[in-house]
Amino acid sequence: MISRELSGLLRDAGLVWHPESGDRFQIDIPDIDDDIFTVSEMTIEAQHHPTGTVLGFNGTTEWALDSLPLDQAVWLPREDQLREMLRSTFRSLHRMPDTFEVSIVIDGAERTFDHPEPAEAYGQALLALIQRASA
Repeated sequence: MISRELSGLLRDAGLVWHPESGDRFQIDIPDIDDDIFTVSEMTIEAQHHPTGTVLGFNGTTEWALDSLPLDQAVWLPREDQLREMLRSTFRSLHRMPDTFEVSIVIDGAERTFDHPEPAEAYGQALLALIQRASA
């Protein structure tokens, strides 16, 4: 799982989340902002409305929260989701002695990103790709 900090940077850079069952997220509300939630048809479901998507809590949580606008949630993408979002730019994932190295191609040049956690290296690569696309 990637860090909340990197997830926030991805969101701020323009990564759009379309919640699906199994997705994990955190909430921008004091006292519960460290808790990790999972989208599930039984407990927390994405409800799509003309005005936007909200996360509906189906009465199984300990505190009173019926729904939450999507912009108050911080998506924590999984490693496989991050790799998929890199699409054709992804070249490789290598295990190094102390880190994992992800290689992608941006503007014809290979770039590498390393971190002790492979998901975090994927996230760094995706952030660079998004920032390049919006430049």
